[in-house]
Amino acid sequence: MRRWTQLYLQIVLTLTLVVSGHALAQQSEAVKQCLDCHQQSAEQPIHAIFQNAHGNLNGGGSQACIGCHGESLDHRTQPTAQAPLVSFGPKWFNSAEQQSETCLDCHQKHTGSLWQGSMHQQEEVACVGCHSAHVVEDPMVSATTQADTCMSCHSDVRSANMLASRHPIAEGMVACSDCHNPHGSLSESSLTQPTLNDTCFQCHAEKRGPFVFEHAPVTEDCSTCHNPHGSMHDNMLVSKTPFLCQQCHSAAFHPSQPLEGSGLPAGNSSAYLLSKNCLSCHSQIHGSSHPSGSKMTR
Repeated sequence: MRRWTQLYLQIVLTLTLVVSGHALAQQSEAVKQCLDCHQQSAEQPIHAIFQNAHGNLNGGGSQACIGCHGESLDHRTQPTAQAPLVSFGPKWFNSAEQQSETCLDCHQKHTGSLWQGSMHQQEEVACVGCHSAHVVEDPMVSATTQADTCMSCHSDVRSANMLASRHPIAEGMVACSDCHNPHGSLSESSLTQPTLNDTCFQCHAEKRGPFVFEHAPVTEDCSTCHNPHGSMHDNMLVSKTPFLCQQCHSAAFHPSQPLEGSGLPAGNSSAYLLSKNCLSCHSQIHGSSHPSGSKMTR
């Protein structure tokens, strides 16, 4: 009985290898047929795909062209008249949904659960709108080229990022995907964390607290005071102090006049108040755990 079982398994294994080998040979022939037309000197060169992960799937190109474009038999027999089964342009275009479905056949694990209903999906942005399979390195991998790709659509962010106070995106030290998930998110603005504050605290953990004396904007919404994409004011503030502070804090405590001393400890004006702002005294504006820090002065 064991002998027959071993023989059966050997036959199945042999047939599997033969069928697989035949399929691989067909795919290799299909790839060769594609490259007969799509040469390196073509207007739209594609050969760089063989230097990245897509061109080396399953040990070297067995998925290759037909893995994304389908068998495309009509296109292979009439390349100038018939479109590939799945086309990403520039001559023929499938819908954004069809293009993305092709990518999600492999990338479902990392992006599929959030992609449906995401901002980009609803705006009919296809995967190839940001990613490129026919280059050595996908522009979304590098922080600097990723920003160029994102800002080609998000021009308002590009403008903000050219202001004096900004994140070091141009230097490649921060990437858009550090804060946003382009494939979708459960939070507003496709943030990588549940809230804006949680996203900011991934880098600015020292501002998280908890503090004995909390400052409400810090616990509620960082963007109350900061513009995360850039500002003309220091520390990416949305407005210059003391005007920023006065949006919430009226003159009920002490007037914000340079020569007025009402409400100050001594009750007298001082030359030291000239050209100062709120942060000159209230330096621990994100919160304080000092016993005398109720006014966030220490």
